[in-house]
Amino acid sequence: MKFDFLEIGILDVLDIVFVAIMLYYLYKLVRGSAAINIFIGIVIIYLLGKLTALLKMEMLSSVLGEFIGVGMIALVVVFQQEIRKFLLMLGSTNLTSKNIFLRSFNLNETENDSKYLSEIIKAVKDLSKKRTGALMVFQRNTQLDFVKDSGDEMDILINKPILQSIFFKNSTLHDGAIIIEGNKITATRVILPVSNSREIPLRFGLRHRAAVGITEKTDALAIVVSEENGQVSYLKNGEFAIYDNYDDLQKKLKADLQ
Repeated sequence: MKFDFLEIGILDVLDIVFVAIMLYYLYKLVRGSAAINIFIGIVIIYLLGKLTALLKMEMLSSVLGEFIGVGMIALVVVFQQEIRKFLLMLGSTNLTSKNIFLRSFNLNETENDSKYLSEIIKAVKDLSKKRTGALMVFQRNTQLDFVKDSGDEMDILINKPILQSIFFKNSTLHDGAIIIEGNKITATRVILPVSNSREIPLRFGLRHRAAVGITEKTDALAIVVSEENGQVSYLKNGEFAIYDNYDDLQKKLKADLQ
C-alpha cells in the first residue's frame, strides 16, 4: 500500500507551522471564554475533514466539507465578539509604545512596574476599606483612544495619594473610569461602553458593566471597587477573574500586563 500523501516538503512544513501559529493565537483569543469549546470542536471537525480527504473517503469528506461551509456563517455569529476584538487589536496595536522585545531585557522597567503596581494595590485596599467606588482600566496592546476622547487627558505618574484624590467622592474627577498606561494615568472621567450581557449578576451596577464592556471589546484589564460593599473585582476578557488575596491580585495583574 502506498501513502503518497505522506511525502512532505519544506513548504509543507512551513505551511503546518504557520497554521499552528495562527491556531495558537486564535486559541489565546478565546481562551477562558465560553467560545473555547466551540473553537476546539470546529478545529476537530476541520482536521477530520482534511484527514478523510487525504484517505479518499469521499462521502464522509463531502459531508464534513458541506458542514464546514455552512458553519462559516454560524462561526461569524458565534464569535462576533472575538472577531470584533481581534480586528480592533489588529487595527490599533501600538508596538512602539509597548516595546515588548526590549522590555524583556530591561530590569529597571521590571522594578518600576512592581513599584507602581504596589502603589495601585495599596490604593485599592484603602478605597475598598472606605467603600469608595473606583474603576481603573489598564491598557495593553489595544489602543483606547476611542474611549479616552470622552474624558480628560492626563499625564500623571501613579502613586497611592493621586489615586485616592481622583476617586475621592467630592472630587470632580471621580466620575467615570481612569485609563492607566504603563506607570501613568493618561485619562480620567472616561465613559466606557456598557456591556448588555445577561450573565452579569444583578448585584453589580454600571461600574461593573462598564468594566465588562471595555474588557469584552478590547484586551484591556480592569479593576473595580464597589461603592456599596467595598468588594474589589478584577476583569479580563469580559469575565470576572478569581484571585485569593491582594498579593495574588498584584501577581496576576503584573503577569497579564507583561
